[in-house]
Amino acid sequence: MSNSAIIKIENLTKTFKHADEPAVNGVSFTINRDEIFGLLGPNGAGKTTTISILCGLFPATSGQVTIDGKSLGTQLNTIKPIIGIVPQDIALYPTLTARENLTFYGSMYGLYGKDLKDKIEIWLEKLGLKDSAKRQVSTYSGGMKRRVNLIAGVLHNPKILFLDEPTVGVDVQSRNVIIEHLKEINAAGTTIIYTSHHMEEAEHFCTRVSIIDHGKILTQGTPSELIENNNGAVTLENVFLNLTNRKLRD
Repeated sequence: MSNSAIIKIENLTKTFKHADEPAVNGVSFTINRDEIFGLLGPNGAGKTTTISILCGLFPATSGQVTIDGKSLGTQLNTIKPIIGIVPQDIALYPTLTARENLTFYGSMYGLYGKDLKDKIEIWLEKLGLKDSAKRQVSTYSGGMKRRVNLIAGVLHNPKILFLDEPTVGVDVQSRNVIIEHLKEINAAGTTIIYTSHHMEEAEHFCTRVSIIDHGKILTQGTPSELIENNNGAVTLENVFLNLTNRKLRD
């Protein structure tokens, strides 16, 4: 694994109109090439806002972001082709089949013809969707939709992949399939940035994590380092609860 930073974030702040406080408040961290980086936090902590800024979905209020040596503020158009996004909400057309959805998304990434068709067939096979590829996505289970959602974000073989709660609401079998294939994608050279509420999954999946709450980074390191350095913690979930408080978040 290379230790050169592929993403550098310095003093990132985002304040939404009419908000009492920033959603992201002076956040700084680096993400190294080829790692699986977890951005973890409770509801409303600033995870999705941070990911959305990094993906270019909306601008930061202030701060600097460099992605693969390019400035996010001025070179977004050259950054977009190297990133893949798997959003928390299922971003599929329910009345289209899986194959039709993937053909549409692949074409948006500039893939076409035999290359696109071959990539779609390989991924449908890998994720156990080949036999159901002609069915409308509206007939799919939650786990099947999540798997198609994942394929849509990786068809163009991105250098950086953003995953916002990629396994939320799916069965254990689908979760395992998704995680195993994400590990393969990472081993082939894609840097992964991942958010989740699922601490046990994050502990075993991520090479390094940051815990964010109220828009600020509370701690970061490898899961084992964080457990070791947090008094009485035996799991990443213990660390998370100790740092973010045990109050309910709605």
